[in-house]
Amino acid sequence: MRLPRRPALTAAATLLALTACGTGAESGGGSITITIAANSIEGGKNAESAQWIKQWVIPEFEKTHPGVKVLFRPSGVDDEQYKTKIALDFRSRTGADVIDLDGIWVGEFAQAGYIKPLTDVGGATVEQWEGWAKIPQAVQGLGVFDGKKYGLPQGTDGRVLYYNKTLFDKAGLPATWQPTSWQDIIDAATKLKAAGVRTPLQINAGTAMGEATTMQGVLPLLAGAGSEIYADGKWTGASSALKDALGLYQRIYGRSGLGDPRLQQEAKGRDKSFTQFAAGQIGILAESDYFWRSVIEPRAGVAPMKNRDQTVGYAKIPAQRPGGGLRGQDFVSMSGGAVRVLNPHSKHPGTAWDLLAFMHSAAATKAQLAGQVRISARTDVNADVLTADPMLDYVAREVLPLTAYRPGLAVYPQVSAALQEATAAVLNGTPPDEAATAYQDELEDIVGGAANIAG
Repeated sequence: MRLPRRPALTAAATLLALTACGTGAESGGGSITITIAANSIEGGKNAESAQWIKQWVIPEFEKTHPGVKVLFRPSGVDDEQYKTKIALDFRSRTGADVIDLDGIWVGEFAQAGYIKPLTDVGGATVEQWEGWAKIPQAVQGLGVFDGKKYGLPQGTDGRVLYYNKTLFDKAGLPATWQPTSWQDIIDAATKLKAAGVRTPLQINAGTAMGEATTMQGVLPLLAGAGSEIYADGKWTGASSALKDALGLYQRIYGRSGLGDPRLQQEAKGRDKSFTQFAAGQIGILAESDYFWRSVIEPRAGVAPMKNRDQTVGYAKIPAQRPGGGLRGQDFVSMSGGAVRVLNPHSKHPGTAWDLLAFMHSAAATKAQLAGQVRISARTDVNADVLTADPMLDYVAREVLPLTAYRPGLAVYPQVSAALQEATAAVLNGTPPDEAATAYQDELEDIVGGAANIAG
């Protein structure tokens, strides 16, 4: 959804402005009021986050900041409704001082002028914050647009290759596997097929998989070919990197039979792939750490694997060839997540920054996890809380420093859909070069012409 250029309903916009309660308004007696906004609410959406803000962040911050009153403005609505509300607040120069945003919105809000770089709002002390040294540069990228830091990243994730060690043993492949090129992946899948594995390799493709096709498939492959979907103000068109990525899809889902193209085109295909992997019918699968902690989790997973820790291996996604990945890397990944930003219209920007920094401190991050084993943005917290889960610790240590993010621009969802269509075309037999050319034609319509596209 695009940001609203002008609220259509004046009454609604006025109501939002009134309920926003200003930003850091003086509350009398020399004290000031700072507000936090998030799409979380006790007893509803993201309840744990709301409880953390109300029961830990606010009392702990107020203890160390006499004269500062912190208020929480909860929401519990659809993400697009929340996005519209926050955009209206920014436009009317109201809203909270510290605001939660989905990382995919950062570029869009920045281009609209709704948010500004942290240093522009919080001042020179922003760059002196101790937390920057604890957040890998790649992870900081979640809140970066056009080279400037607009927000602090909250938790994030990473994408890897999962593989079934039992099937690998059957195919004569090693229990500890780390491919160093796309060819290594194809070679392993070929051996799995020869050993009778039903589906040797699963990399999301087609339109039925939706954004999972883009995040688990196209974008990691683009990164592996040394490219990003958006860089230096231009979108990637029918480039050699895209053609190579589509070419790998052809090698997987074409005549080789290494992947199941029907699975990619079914409405519940991704869910079926989860079930089939858990049942030992898929050899290699590309997914995020969500797959490990929520899908095949032995006790409460969507497709639980009681023997997960013994049977499932994981490896970094290799570049097309060593050194051929984004930033000259040997391995690549993609990540998502949320950020917190400062309202440029805050009446107390220095205090607002103090609160934002406090919310991303090691103590606050641990308190938010509340004993859960989850990946945070901070390396010091991860080193402390992830020891109980070697896989999540692996992602935090080995994968996140290599990761990249989707461009947070309004047209990205349309670009993503066009990429999905390109992979679907390859599944249906269209040569990669032709699929790339058709994608470029559609991309020109989406982004305003060839001048905004890099070949």
